[in-house]
Amino acid sequence: MASSQHIDNSAINFKNSSKPKIILLFSGKRKCGKDYITNILYERIGSDNSVIIKISAPIKSHWAKSHGLNIDQLMGDGKYKENYRLEMAKWGENIRNTDQGYFCRAALDIYNAYDKSIWIVSDIRRKTDIQWFTENFKDICKTIRIESDDSIRIERGWTFVTGIDDAETECDLDDVNTWDLKVTNNTKSIECILQQILELIN
Repeated sequence: MASSQHIDNSAINFKNSSKPKIILLFSGKRKCGKDYITNILYERIGSDNSVIIKISAPIKSHWAKSHGLNIDQLMGDGKYKENYRLEMAKWGENIRNTDQGYFCRAALDIYNAYDKSIWIVSDIRRKTDIQWFTENFKDICKTIRIESDDSIRIERGWTFVTGIDDAETECDLDDVNTWDLKVTNNTKSIECILQQILELIN
């Protein structure tokens, strides 16, 4: 479809007019618990001071509009989005090949993040994502890697999918070893993890 090759350019206006206090850049494999942890962190900090930013939001928003899909389910953590993940990833890569920071800028506008002091970016997937944030917001970015054993990820519904789990979206950060915080999320209790993350903010 021709519509799947274009995205609304009105979403890319980068308004770096209000600098947040800190930007938390979360990464991790599928089903490691990124959304679970970032959602609880957001509730703990409060909506007055923080915002969750998903870099995938502009991709999923466009995909939903172009194909008549349910945007809420695409943005969720269920099976619905898995039906479209590979196609969305390929389309997103085509956009990134032209402009690596496109979806970072677009996501900030979608979530109207500029009046919040703490940005929780829940789905960093590439070195270029980290590079874009650290270059545009020097000294206030903290990188956090969430890891889980494969056996735990399987319990949460993960299965290896060729073209996804061996692609750049899942593997580009595998060789990074300079995280500000790296934690293992294998249990249902994440209080210890939350405390470590909150220490980065204080």
